[in-house]
Amino acid sequence: MKKVLVTGADGFIGSHLVEALIEEGYKVKAFCYYNSFNSWGWLDTLPKDKLDQVEIFTGDIRDPNGVKTAMQDCKEVFHLAALIAIPYSYHSPDSYIQTNISGTLNVLQAARDLNYDRVLVTSTSEVYGTAQYIPIDEKHPRQPQSPYSASKIGADCLSESFYRSFDMPITIVRPFNTFGPRQSARAIIPTIIGQLVSGKSEIKLGDLKPTRDFLYVKDTARGFIAISKSDALIGQDCNIATNSEISMGDLVQNLIDQINPEAKVVTDPQRIRPGKSEVYRLYGDNKKIMEHTDWKQKYTLSQGLAETIKWFSNKKNLDKYKTDIYNV
Repeated sequence: MKKVLVTGADGFIGSHLVEALIEEGYKVKAFCYYNSFNSWGWLDTLPKDKLDQVEIFTGDIRDPNGVKTAMQDCKEVFHLAALIAIPYSYHSPDSYIQTNISGTLNVLQAARDLNYDRVLVTSTSEVYGTAQYIPIDEKHPRQPQSPYSASKIGADCLSESFYRSFDMPITIVRPFNTFGPRQSARAIIPTIIGQLVSGKSEIKLGDLKPTRDFLYVKDTARGFIAISKSDALIGQDCNIATNSEISMGDLVQNLIDQINPEAKVVTDPQRIRPGKSEVYRLYGDNKKIMEHTDWKQKYTLSQGLAETIKWFSNKKNLDKYKTDIYNV
């Protein structure tokens, strides 16, 4: 099988994508964020037989020289490296421009110079903002309701321009709300489960009215691979979604009922987004991915939550999280 590069391979979705690619027989080079601890992020937790099959490259997505060096002996890239925490983007927007826009430009420039066969650029459902209609298809207007979403819209537009200007074989992959083992504690599902399984009786959360379209991470990883095989999706953006939604209130009650029925929800003001920035409804249309690939959702929300609860209930995994603080 061909050799592919995965940027952001040390992160939540990236590490699951690396596993999925290995299981399908790909040769994988993993671009991990350089740090003095020589940590490869979540890749460090992979079974040794899988990790031994991965070629590790440490660098910084903001460095064009390092990016091009990493890309030289591959012909396909799954670009996932990004800053993604929305609250952090409110007080450090410069870092989001540098990482999400300039980092994407570095990947695009190198792919153009190296005559890449395929470039998959990761977007986010946050670029749509609060739904103007549902389900949200790829034609839905983009609404930058946070500095984070603005930076991802910028990266999307750059990618589209390289397709139109240079005929680069680019697809923008747009997952909705992915969840599962290894997800950052700044996301809603790890926040709820982490507090519950650590024994807290009061669960601190923000606004419970918004709805989200939740997709289990293994289905998201399979979606990336399926999209990469579809020539019909070159020059397109493509949702990975479930065509459904659940409110934060219903989600938290579901998890409370499963883990600790005595727990109560307490509103924590610091977890509430500014009013005009909150995305109140995300409900994704998955017709395009269903039409142009063989992808189908395998995990229901209940099945995915069960797998996630099981993972967080393992003390070795839970100890990696600081469940007693608000993770920005």
